[in-house]
Amino acid sequence: MLEIKASETVKEGSIFGQITTMDHEQLVICHDQPTGLKALIGIHNTTLGPALGGTRMWPYASESEAITDVLRLSRGMSFKNALAGLNLGGGKAVIIGDPKLKNEAFLRRFGRFVESLGGRYVTAEDVNMKTSDMEYIAMETRHVTGLPEVKGGAGDPSPVTAFGVYMGMKAAAKKAFGSDSLSGKRIGVQGVGQVGKYLIEYLVKEGAEVLVTDIFEEKLKKVALETGAVSIDPNLIYDLDMDIYAPCALGATINDETIDRLKCAVIAGGANNQLQDETKHGKLLLEKGIVFAPDFLINAGGVINVGAEYLGGYNREIVFQQTEKIYDTCLSILQKSEDEKIPAQQAAIAAAQERINAIGRVKLSF
Repeated sequence: MLEIKASETVKEGSIFGQITTMDHEQLVICHDQPTGLKALIGIHNTTLGPALGGTRMWPYASESEAITDVLRLSRGMSFKNALAGLNLGGGKAVIIGDPKLKNEAFLRRFGRFVESLGGRYVTAEDVNMKTSDMEYIAMETRHVTGLPEVKGGAGDPSPVTAFGVYMGMKAAAKKAFGSDSLSGKRIGVQGVGQVGKYLIEYLVKEGAEVLVTDIFEEKLKKVALETGAVSIDPNLIYDLDMDIYAPCALGATINDETIDRLKCAVIAGGANNQLQDETKHGKLLLEKGIVFAPDFLINAGGVINVGAEYLGGYNREIVFQQTEKIYDTCLSILQKSEDEKIPAQQAAIAAAQERINAIGRVKLSF
């Protein structure tokens, strides 16, 4: 295991430069030849507590792409946990490779790497990782959450994540349309994974006109059939006339190629890192008059759920009550964006950083 810390000498364009630019504390490179494990753990900030964030597995095109992803995701977790009012810092892990590589030895070896960090990082499930995978990881470390209910965990956090996105979407609708009702609104949902599927159920139940897309055709057909949503070709999502665009797959879908094609008043979805360039594209959305609900703000339901499990005394009703507060937090951030004439992403980061700094000062005081 190779550790790279932010205190190392910085060179422009280097890994050290990246972790310093984004204010990371640590980047851990994990490799195990017998199992084929290649993983990265990014620890962004532990001021509020241990860095909690899920592990995703993806066949990244390059190691550079994986590093960029883990650094962006772990930074987002710091802001997500801070805005959610959790006493947890931000971290994330990515495993490089085809999810089919997963087996008991592979996952337990990853668990050993997590354990070696002594509690600085707490893992959970993310893209291509399941609660059952967490069981194997938990055989080697106690710094894991998101376990199945039969194992004493809180189970799949996706329903709670979707509920938070739903609350954030309603808040954004309130800002854009003057009412938080989604009845009759035309909403395009990109990605019908666990979070997307549960979100679609909320939207259909409220009477929205829901259009759904996904790169996996069979999954798309199944969700459309089960929910009554209308399936569309993945290539058409950015050109639809819609009230709300809900990205719920991978990130960076708001970029130079798509932003001028979008015909919507609101963007609110469950995907992480939706803005490819948070400064440039956040500003462009502001200029276009599109209300953007920052992803790390409204998709925090999942981490609220697994955080409550990890800290003990899990109560599902209280978790949903805490997640419901995303509505008010989102309205507050959108108002700050309007009042200060700054992108919503910038307003949300500032609010999260303010809490991190304030608690940091508390911990330094006597």
